[in-house]
Amino acid sequence: MDRPRHIAQWTTQEVNALRQLVKENTPTRVIAFKLGRSERSIYSKAQKEGISLKPTNQSERQGEQR
Repeated sequence: MDRPRHIAQWTTQEVNALRQLVKENTPTRVIAFKLGRSERSIYSKAQKEGISLKPTNQSERQGEQR
């Protein structure tokens, strides 16, 4: 029997996807949806892996749009 997704082990591919999505400033709830995980599991795994979920400064991009 398969384990429920919320307690399934993270694969290397999932951790790499998490890192890439964070780098792209993807909102946490969207990351959770794309990876089939809860937001809580995203926060937990990011903390364990030393990944900051804070959005990077996008003021340069915003300035170009004005």
